[in-house]
Amino acid sequence: MGTPEPRQITPLRKRKKVSDEARFFRGWLQRPLVMGAVSPSSRTLGRAMAAYVPDPADFDTNSRVLELGPGTGVVTQSLIERGVPEAALVLVEYAPEFCVLLRARFPAALVIQGDAYEPNAAVTRAMEGKCLEAVVSSLPLFTKPDAKRERVIGGSLARMARGAPFIQFSYALTMPVKPERIGAELLTSPWIKRNLPPARVLVYRSA
Repeated sequence: MGTPEPRQITPLRKRKKVSDEARFFRGWLQRPLVMGAVSPSSRTLGRAMAAYVPDPADFDTNSRVLELGPGTGVVTQSLIERGVPEAALVLVEYAPEFCVLLRARFPAALVIQGDAYEPNAAVTRAMEGKCLEAVVSSLPLFTKPDAKRERVIGGSLARMARGAPFIQFSYALTMPVKPERIGAELLTSPWIKRNLPPARVLVYRSA
């Protein structure tokens, strides 16, 4: 028997990745200060962020995980792979086109279009009577003034039980918010070099 010819079909995941990168780049061209990055986070970074979410086995029907700036849903998918129920996810996304994409990909999640830096009545309603287990953020914090950064992280920690994490990634050497400014403790991961550019995970918790 002859050697079989190599398959020429592009894997679905590769096609999806290229499509997402094109969407993300178009969004960055339109809103560079809102997007902050020219491409989505890598799956490696997504898994690293999701690993800091408390064990979903301990969640109940009132548990929620709030994701800020999910973009095309790379980190969202990692949260689901971690075991977070899709129905427990509340996704706050600024870009309308990404909201459409997120609703199609994660139909059981609650997708809210809005500015994660500003008080959001829809988020408040979604969290009423719920237990916020973690906040996972891909927001480009360094594009905003200090007061807004502190309000996003400090305000999120105030909504959660002591010790619950606010999980953020950063490309920078400096901290987007000094933990002592918001009465928090900070854990930093090693650099994730498989992400381009390299990034690390920052985990803020109430002190």
